[in-house]
Amino acid sequence: MSSAPVNPLEVPPYQVQSLISGVADAFGLPSTIQVRCAQALGSEIYIGGSEGQLIRFALQADNPHELQSYQILSHQTLPSNKPIEEIALIPSISRALVYSDRQIHFYTLPSLDPVPHTIIKPIRNVVTFAIDHQHLRRPPPSTEPVEFCVIKRSSIALYNILERLTYQKEIPLPHPVFLARRFGRALCVADQHTYSIVDLEDASIFPLMPICQTESATQLRPSINVVSDNEFLITSFAEGGTLGVFITGEGIPLRGTLQWPSYPRSVCLDYPYVASLLPNDTIEIHNVDTQSIAQVIPAPSDSSPTLHPWLKLISCSNGYLVPSAQRSDKMGLTSVRLFRA
Repeated sequence: MSSAPVNPLEVPPYQVQSLISGVADAFGLPSTIQVRCAQALGSEIYIGGSEGQLIRFALQADNPHELQSYQILSHQTLPSNKPIEEIALIPSISRALVYSDRQIHFYTLPSLDPVPHTIIKPIRNVVTFAIDHQHLRRPPPSTEPVEFCVIKRSSIALYNILERLTYQKEIPLPHPVFLARRFGRALCVADQHTYSIVDLEDASIFPLMPICQTESATQLRPSINVVSDNEFLITSFAEGGTLGVFITGEGIPLRGTLQWPSYPRSVCLDYPYVASLLPNDTIEIHNVDTQSIAQVIPAPSDSSPTLHPWLKLISCSNGYLVPSAQRSDKMGLTSVRLFRA
């Protein structure tokens, strides 16, 4: 079961609000489309579909007396028609990286026009990728290139991107890696069983801890989040629950540990909070600095063991806008008397 905070905050840090509902039905797209991933930036939301659809929404107000809502601006389909697994936004250089069918495709922001292959060709044979987190936070516009890692079956390829894509070097991998997060020279990775740290400058790798510390027939999905400068949060299942361990880019533990009663389906960080989606569809909010539970968001009333209305949590590092009518009844027009200076 989920734990309630010992001293709940008078004003909880989060509330749940629907932004876009019925993507396919509401916008005349094929009913077979399922949302596979999403990202947001400012007043726009980008959604990746199960049949290669890339859909762009923007916050618009058709009526000044009604609440703003997200409306579709454009959509297109990747040539392969395969599911889009991840969208990464790099606002400093107005680029989006779209991962589908083991390829990274490049698009411009905010229009989502494809970058011509004569300028940047898609990267192929990709297992996963990791953009340097400190470069993701740069404000636009920037003339500095953005560095990222492409994980392949047996190696890590290092690139940077500005107007064009530049290959830097390749580091061999002793084991296949399925998840990676990067901050500077430190790359935190996970294979099927273990978390490890890769030093991208020394081309060295050393193991940290197992994803599962017990004998389990279930394959657990690893979780890695960048917390702050040179700091990661990883999850590990142990007897009696799950631990969230904070480590540096050198693999040194710090802070305390987070604890969950079961292994989270999804974890994302919005400093100073960590939000985790548990198997019972509740969302627990932990405080990073105190490691205590600040809030528990209950499962939706229509939740059931076989239907999970909340499938995943997604962190948007550059923020986004949420229309809200909260306390709108307190607002009204008033006259203001002006005096001549």
